[in-house]
Amino acid sequence: MGTLKTEPARTRLDLLAPPVAAALAQWPADAPVDVDSVLVAPIDADLADTAAFCAAYEVGLEESANCVVVAGKREGVVRYAACVVLATTRADVNGVARRALDVRKASFAPMADAVELTGMEYGGITPIGLPPEWPILVDARVVATPHVIVGSGVRHSKIALPGAALAALPGALVVEDLARSA
Repeated sequence: MGTLKTEPARTRLDLLAPPVAAALAQWPADAPVDVDSVLVAPIDADLADTAAFCAAYEVGLEESANCVVVAGKREGVVRYAACVVLATTRADVNGVARRALDVRKASFAPMADAVELTGMEYGGITPIGLPPEWPILVDARVVATPHVIVGSGVRHSKIALPGAALAALPGALVVEDLARSA
């Protein structure tokens, strides 16, 4: 995990967005990954964007995952989902994600909507603590990664956890080929 200085996330709530802290507080005791395997590390908020973060903290792009919020309409109702893909790939928003949302067209959700609906900072949105009605589409390559770095809900920290933990989140669906090579 590069040069990150990690510690158990539930001991550093100051490094988490409120919805993320709440999700960790409700982490099931019988989850396949123990809550203490969810780690957090402070970072420089100006280095939160993936490429800058990976370069500054010596984290490989293949260990870094991005969580993007996508939206589409069906019968006048906007449907949202999160897509979690490795930084070496790009989410197939208008193919795989669109079909999972069951909409005619999907796109990245507007920044203001994503921030308001998640209670997280743009550039720090994470799959942990998202609205419970949203599906979380996790690319199978993320789940297969022994340890992956994702956002923490804020730009001044990152979460490190086993990729398999993301498959166990409420509403998570592991999707083959959710992403394409970047």
